[in-house]
Amino acid sequence: MRILLSLVAALFLAPCAMAHEYETGQLHIDHPWSRATPPGAPTGAVYFAIHNHGQQADRLLSADSPVAASAELHTTVNKDGMMGMRHMEQGAEIASGTELRLEPQGNHLMLVGLKQPLVAGQRFPLTLHFEKAGDVNIEVAVQDDAPDAHEHHHQH
Repeated sequence: MRILLSLVAALFLAPCAMAHEYETGQLHIDHPWSRATPPGAPTGAVYFAIHNHGQQADRLLSADSPVAASAELHTTVNKDGMMGMRHMEQGAEIASGTELRLEPQGNHLMLVGLKQPLVAGQRFPLTLHFEKAGDVNIEVAVQDDAPDAHEHHHQH
């Protein structure tokens, strides 16, 4: 009976283990993730949402990780019918009561000069640098595909 109860508990807790969230002051960072990359890929991308529950705006200035030479905040732009990326040199503001979504085909954190492939099932450290909240250390879950891909499909 004890084994059965342990198995049932593990089944209910397994989805919680995959989700990961971070709190720093008034900022809530929800499920940082990245897609797995093939060997030799020079870049990767990181996605997550930052919710600002505070009374004043903050700004994501930059990020860094030991898995890449650098990390750059990018936005996807459509210029004359051609999709491209633009480096957000001033960072990205998160106004009070709003969220900043970093997601495929939108704003994202580009990992440049990957030192190793990003492998599904693994996690890697990432430090986010905020104007007011300071440095926040998080872990990024590497996945084969987007979490809740069907749920977010209508947005793309």
